[in-house]
Amino acid sequence: MPLTFAAPDAAAIPLHLLAEDAVQPWLDTQSDTVKHWASAQGFTGAIGQALTCPGADGISVAAIGYGTAATRKRGRFHLAAGATRLPSGTYDLKHTLDADTRDVEALGWLLAAYRFDRYKDQSAMKAALIAPEGTDATRIEAIANGEALSRTLINTPASDMGPPDLEQAARDLAEKFNAQISIIAGDDLLAQNFPMIHTVGRAADRAPRLIDMQWGNNGPRLTLVGKGVCFDTGGLNLKPGASMGLMKKDMGGSAAVLGLAQMIMATDLDIRLRVLIPAVENSVAGNAYRPGDILTSRKGLTVEINNTDAEGRLVLADALALADEDKPNLIISMATLTGAARVAVGPDLAPYFTDSDPVATALETAARTQADPVWRMPFHDPYEAMIEPGIADLDNAPKGGFAGSITAALFLRRFVTETPYMHFDIYGWQPSDAPARTKGGVGQGTRALFAALPDALKP
Repeated sequence: MPLTFAAPDAAAIPLHLLAEDAVQPWLDTQSDTVKHWASAQGFTGAIGQALTCPGADGISVAAIGYGTAATRKRGRFHLAAGATRLPSGTYDLKHTLDADTRDVEALGWLLAAYRFDRYKDQSAMKAALIAPEGTDATRIEAIANGEALSRTLINTPASDMGPPDLEQAARDLAEKFNAQISIIAGDDLLAQNFPMIHTVGRAADRAPRLIDMQWGNNGPRLTLVGKGVCFDTGGLNLKPGASMGLMKKDMGGSAAVLGLAQMIMATDLDIRLRVLIPAVENSVAGNAYRPGDILTSRKGLTVEINNTDAEGRLVLADALALADEDKPNLIISMATLTGAARVAVGPDLAPYFTDSDPVATALETAARTQADPVWRMPFHDPYEAMIEPGIADLDNAPKGGFAGSITAALFLRRFVTETPYMHFDIYGWQPSDAPARTKGGVGQGTRALFAALPDALKP
């Protein structure tokens, strides 16, 4: 179900967003009935508290706690924290927020209404919000629904989200926005020189493929490349069971770029967009690729396989080489690539790499206004030797365990030689319920990128 704001309603319930130090001044202006109900419900303005006061025809007024500046720093989407506790009704937000914060809180309300209900009915959120005055409702709805697409794709298990299903999701998106799409699958990957995508996916019973979607006729050229490993067993370097449990989310990079693409197309940005997704399963069979194999990439670089569980960088490499041949204004790759990134920054931050300071500045400026935290990591040139095994041009899994996210990013950078490049090593998963972010698949970095694009794509 699309995430949308409620239609304007003259009978909507006034909803006040109150920091702790604003509660008493507000109560001083209210009736004795409101004061009584605030006292009876123990409303102090703490984050997540919801106050509803009865009137002659239902709820007369409502409030949500906004805490203190110190407590707000410890989380995001504080309006959403209380919105899920409100009873059914249409609410009209009263606030004193600046424009950026207002829009983030309105977005959070929409995201709080997201439900993954493909396999089990989920109770819908009861409260609906009228778009706050001054909010670009169409833009906020586009962001929310792009994020919802990413979440749903990640949440869907590999039984229903294999390479053909991911292709269909891309086709559905292309049809919705009149984009062009083409697919190279199976042995045609070899015929058209995508050998590493084919190698990683050839052991699965669902054929590997490269999804290529293009949209837009005007503006700078942006290419998004998303890792589409629909399930990762680790290959012959088999993962332990505990590590395999979340591998339905290993296509989180592809889910992220499709969500971002939806935001771009739904708002009709002046961008010539291309989305490339190598969609594979890393499976175990007699024809699976082996540790010690040496592969030749589309770019001509040879790669020694020291671990078949470092497969994401292999499929991305061929797609990045294709993207680079086209020489767009910017290439962005997104992937659930390394555990090392999670060790470095945890599940909540989206680490990224770029050699472009202007692009990084545009991204981080946008991230601060979008409640979408990112963290810049270094393309540290002295570590280049760590990915050079001697027997081949590149090593897909350097031994030693140091700087795993950086060496993976350096590996990918070898395949982009003609174009400005940015790489995200995301987690794509919310470990536990939080305001506006239910446990499960989640978009990371996409809202910040969407907001940054006009500046990031400047010459």
